[in-house]
Amino acid sequence: MTPERLNALTDGVVAIVLTIMVLEVKIPAEPTPEAVLAVLPFLAAYLLAFVYVAIYWNNHHHMMQSAHRVTGAVLWANHALLFWLTLFPLMIRWIDEAGVTAWPTASFGIVLLGASACYVLLERALIAAEGEVSGVKRAVGRGVKEWASFAGYAVALPLAFVSPYLSVAIYVGVGIFWLVPDRRFVRRG
Repeated sequence: MTPERLNALTDGVVAIVLTIMVLEVKIPAEPTPEAVLAVLPFLAAYLLAFVYVAIYWNNHHHMMQSAHRVTGAVLWANHALLFWLTLFPLMIRWIDEAGVTAWPTASFGIVLLGASACYVLLERALIAAEGEVSGVKRAVGRGVKEWASFAGYAVALPLAFVSPYLSVAIYVGVGIFWLVPDRRFVRRG
């Protein structure tokens, strides 16, 4: 199988995730500053989730440009990544209902941790599918960026029970770390 079908599926799922997320956006109840302030935590959660989904889509796109072979393991690793991405709308809905509190913030971290782990699994499956000639292998190298992100999420997750806002700050920091599409793949083109 070629990567094009995998890309088409991923594009469709990401489009649905983004659509569901935007449908969750609530407008202020009244045209007042107080009403706008009331929806700001949700809008911030929406923005963070949107940026993360976009980061995963951008980097998936760049990685798949370096891939030439798709195996069953690659398909399942991609499905696992998509599973975690489809949980983003649920997380922002929960944060909307419960606020930036310990459990929703930690759960957001679980979703980030799961997506991060599955992205690494996808990288490894693509590398295994192509062996030593893998463009993904040459681009990823040791995967320091991936492991640093995973460590950030692992620290932020339990920290949510001490200070949810510190966890959110780590989530934002890791997101900024990935905001520019992965140049390792661009350089390897």
